[in-house]
Amino acid sequence: MTIWRPKLDPDAKPLYAAIVQALIDDTTQGRLSEGDRLPTHRQLSGTLGLSLGTVTRAYKEAERRGIIRGVVGRGTFVGSAVARQNPLAPVDPSYPQVIDLGVSWPIYSEDPDLAGTLRKIAARPDVRRLTRYQPNRGMTRHRAAGAEWMRRLGFAADPEEVLVCVGTQHALTVSLAVLLQPGDTLLTESLTYPGAKAVAELLGIRLHGLAMDREGLLPDAFASACRQQRGKVLYCVPSVHNPTTGTMSEQRRRDIAAVARKYGIAVIEDAVHHRLTADEVPPIASFAPERTFLLAGLAKAVCGGLRVAFLRAPAPFREHLARSIWATTWLAPPLTVEVAATWIEDGTAEETVRRKRGEAAARLEIVRDVLGDLPFRAAPHGFHIWLALPERWHSAAFAADTFRRGVAVTTVDAFAVGEHPPEEGVRICTSAAENRAALRRGLHLVRDAWSGTPGLGSAIL
Repeated sequence: MTIWRPKLDPDAKPLYAAIVQALIDDTTQGRLSEGDRLPTHRQLSGTLGLSLGTVTRAYKEAERRGIIRGVVGRGTFVGSAVARQNPLAPVDPSYPQVIDLGVSWPIYSEDPDLAGTLRKIAARPDVRRLTRYQPNRGMTRHRAAGAEWMRRLGFAADPEEVLVCVGTQHALTVSLAVLLQPGDTLLTESLTYPGAKAVAELLGIRLHGLAMDREGLLPDAFASACRQQRGKVLYCVPSVHNPTTGTMSEQRRRDIAAVARKYGIAVIEDAVHHRLTADEVPPIASFAPERTFLLAGLAKAVCGGLRVAFLRAPAPFREHLARSIWATTWLAPPLTVEVAATWIEDGTAEETVRRKRGEAAARLEIVRDVLGDLPFRAAPHGFHIWLALPERWHSAAFAADTFRRGVAVTTVDAFAVGEHPPEEGVRICTSAAENRAALRRGLHLVRDAWSGTPGLGSAIL
């Protein structure tokens, strides 16, 4: 175990943040190295003369930022092999000076007019129905709105195929609960949505990552895993992949569908970013509808806080999914879904998509202006970019350095399936910045870090 006694500013407030800053300082300046085992919470508490709660909070925040990692039964280590804390959580309010580009928020400035919609709904003669229990699958009108939303994705869904869920995360959870048992294996891209990793851990499901290229999941890697009987369900993000931004071509989607059909594999297709693509290629569900579960959420393209997603599923699974919805939340709140359905019906959702795509494109121009020739990948209307790192940088160390400078990004470990990420990089969420000026400031800090040397950062929070 490393004997680590951080030097804390006695006047620093709050004290847990001072411990986190000491970890950042000692990691980036070489006094701590990746893999060093840190003192236990209780040992550090005794060394510093601080409460156990203060040290625990400091370790949790440092782990969330990727500075340290906890291994059950072994201890806490410098570096980050697995992001055990929620990598989607915002920066702690104790750091108001940090520009948070780590969380994939929607672009709030372009959200629809909720107040006007609620007044419209309240004036309807049957409004009281929305305060009552409804079928687990969702109200008939709401499922029809979901089918219409999927039609705009390029998939002709029947309302009878659609179930209403409390956001895409819930749709993914009930789908996996129906399709897999604890101990089963879920196939994913080698870098995948952290929420999928969290659900798999909750349900006791193993993950097996598949090779990718700049377009996304490789059909040959998928077929190889199927031949080896590595799993019986695939989860993938074909449009504006999280985090690499890749979008599968129509031919790639056809190839993935063909492999799934050949080997009898179910596909969970997460279309949360689909409306952000420049060319709206049909979903994989269009090419293998009998085995594809299409998750169509409104969070990114319309409204993040609405928490409404539509799940299209093959006929044999719909009743099981309805029971899974009942077991997890009984039903999606009808009033919330009514807002979503109204926006889909009256054109508000479509207009919001248009505005958010426009703002995303404007922010991408800022990225190009500031990052210039750095090796980043982006989708024309996406809400995040992927920045590859030079050999001298480890993702966790880079994120610690950028945080030290005043900007938060997300490390590759948050997305990696397996012990060794396919490449070192970070996700930068252009949508997370409060405005374009904040985005520009944050990107300049990122560029400074990219051009710097590990352990030699000069700016300090």
